[in-house]
Amino acid sequence: MRFTLIDKVLEQDDQHLVAIKNVTAAEEYLGDHFPGFPVLPGVMMLETMTQAARLLARSLDGPPTSGNLVIAEVRNLRYAAMVRPGQTLKVEVTLRKRGDDGSLDFQGLGTVGEEIAVQGRFSLTPQLPPNN
Repeated sequence: MRFTLIDKVLEQDDQHLVAIKNVTAAEEYLGDHFPGFPVLPGVMMLETMTQAARLLARSLDGPPTSGNLVIAEVRNLRYAAMVRPGQTLKVEVTLRKRGDDGSLDFQGLGTVGEEIAVQGRFSLTPQLPPNN
């Protein structure tokens, strides 16, 4: 199953991308998280930042990254505010470093209004095809 969480890219340059995710009550996974008090699950906040980073990665100069980019590592991830239906999560990702192996290291920040909802560093790496 695939979720496209980025609703709109607001700005982008060589090293930075800003996008939004509008949270609506119609999103199926909110019904169970938590019944009667729906909030965007933390893993979906991380996935929103990851999808923004993949969009940025597609536009990078230099050799193209082959294959799907998957999360290789997450560091210092902190959740601070809940994101509820009717709110907009604004995510900002900044490329920190490119590895020789095609890996990409990002700093991510997610806010609702002026309040930080999530922040941390994460790395994406090309998914290698399985050996047959």
